[in-house]
Amino acid sequence: MQGVLGILLVAFVVGAQAQAQVQPVAGKPRPPAEAQARTQAHWVGSWAVAPYDFQEVAVNAAAAASLGVAGMQAFRGQTLRQLVRPTLDGERVRIRFSNVFGKAPMHIAAASVGLGTGASSASPASLRELRFSGRVDVTVPPGAEAWSDGIDLKVEAGQDVVVSTFLDQLTPFATISVQDLRTSWVVAGNSVLKPKLEAATPMAINHIVTGLDVWSREPALTVVAFGDSITAGGGEAGEGAYPDLLATRLRDSPRAPKAVSVLNAGIGGNRLLLDGSGPSGLSRFARDALGQSGVTHVIVLLGTNDIGRKALISKAGLVMPPGEMPTAQRITAGLAQLIAQARAKGVKVLIGTVPPFKNGVYWAKDTEAMRDEVNRWIRGRLDVDGVVDFDAALRSPTDPQAMDPKYDSGDHLHPGKAGRAAMAAAIDVQRLGE
Repeated sequence: MQGVLGILLVAFVVGAQAQAQVQPVAGKPRPPAEAQARTQAHWVGSWAVAPYDFQEVAVNAAAAASLGVAGMQAFRGQTLRQLVRPTLDGERVRIRFSNVFGKAPMHIAAASVGLGTGASSASPASLRELRFSGRVDVTVPPGAEAWSDGIDLKVEAGQDVVVSTFLDQLTPFATISVQDLRTSWVVAGNSVLKPKLEAATPMAINHIVTGLDVWSREPALTVVAFGDSITAGGGEAGEGAYPDLLATRLRDSPRAPKAVSVLNAGIGGNRLLLDGSGPSGLSRFARDALGQSGVTHVIVLLGTNDIGRKALISKAGLVMPPGEMPTAQRITAGLAQLIAQARAKGVKVLIGTVPPFKNGVYWAKDTEAMRDEVNRWIRGRLDVDGVVDFDAALRSPTDPQAMDPKYDSGDHLHPGKAGRAAMAAAIDVQRLGE
């Protein structure tokens, strides 16, 4: 993999990371009006990220240096402000704060949400102080998440929203995301209600804030794109990961359902079967996909890093433990588990074929054979709600084992901007409305 996430993948290609148990913190009871409308209205995920452990960055000097976190590794008496971009309109919001990978309680002394006006600034009239079960502060236990109480704030899809968190106590970096790099800032003191941060320091990675929900009074679809860096995009892809492009396409298409949000639950370097660059797809699916508010559909695209790991380790002269050896049978069995979990929750599943990667670091004759076998299994599924043939959408017409040069980012593994657009176009928007 290229870029920062590529460094993480190589660094953790033989490593494993334990997944924390999520224990949601009780939130404020619904206001009477919300309780009365419960059957007609509900919380819907409008923006989300898939978090992972900061220690995966901290233990690798090259990754830590490239992300600018080699020095500062904790908050204390500081305000963190982060930009998020909802994919569904709403007039009432709530924010998710995560301590999933924390080893100690996290005290949020104050928090706010408002509409962004550029960089770290917010519209003064829009700033709202957040509360937690009616209180201005909350302590989130290790391994847990906390939702703020709902608050009136009109947001629109694609609009910048700023979330500010005042951490008054020593709070080691723990739960992070890197989809959108350099969209966070930190400043000394409590500045959650200040429209403009004075002398703020840009942060290379994002912390703590992992979700924004909107209160929807109309039927809405929530689509979770679940995968690795080909899904995550962000720091590697620049603007326009395929889920972002899909969200735009759905908003602009007259054939699409009217109210649809698309959540990006990709993690660069992520594998289906084993922990390493983030928790494995198998271990995080319940939280990062099925745990999103109002989820109705999941698009699964995983297996590339499982398949390619064999070639990567071989080229590095390392020996893979037998129990970690990827096979087509193990990968398809893992995908079958995800399908079964989703169907048990009543969530519709679209499963994507593994894109081509010939001439890249993952390619070898045996990994190509494995990819072909996995894709044949995917195309033959009758227990899913759709197959998205990303392989067919991206492959070269003259060499089907390779990515079409016009779609290639240059590393023969990650699609470029045109490739990500082709991925978004490969999804049948009418099928999402079924």
